[in-house]
Amino acid sequence: MSCVLLADRHHQLIESVRDMLEADFSTLFIVADENSLTEGVARLQPRVVIVDLSLVSSRLPELLHQIRSSSPHTKLLLLSVHEQSSVARWALEAGADGVVLTRSVAADLHPAIDAVMEERSFVSPEIGLDELPPKLMAGEDQ
Repeated sequence: MSCVLLADRHHQLIESVRDMLEADFSTLFIVADENSLTEGVARLQPRVVIVDLSLVSSRLPELLHQIRSSSPHTKLLLLSVHEQSSVARWALEAGADGVVLTRSVAADLHPAIDAVMEERSFVSPEIGLDELPPKLMAGEDQ
């Protein structure tokens, strides 16, 4: 596979994610703020973007729309410490392709990437979201 963009302020977590993925992707970039994230997506056109929800939560719907506009084929996975199904549902409805619990990243990240690359949504099983909301196509109004 090609490029992955990782976005998080927490150096230790994102370095662990990078270590998990470096054998699977030819290029991995790490950014630590929202502006670098949007600029990186527009410039790099990554295959997958993995973002810590805490980095973007206040502007998630707008940010995901901006990412989809600049790179429509990029898959978007969110890392979250929140186990509430309402948070996962909100993220998916905002346009994320999947939500992975931070504490389950070692077990769930590869299956999540596989799922979103096959055009399926993914939510860590511990979240307990029984039914995934329908995937919205890029540019489709909610």
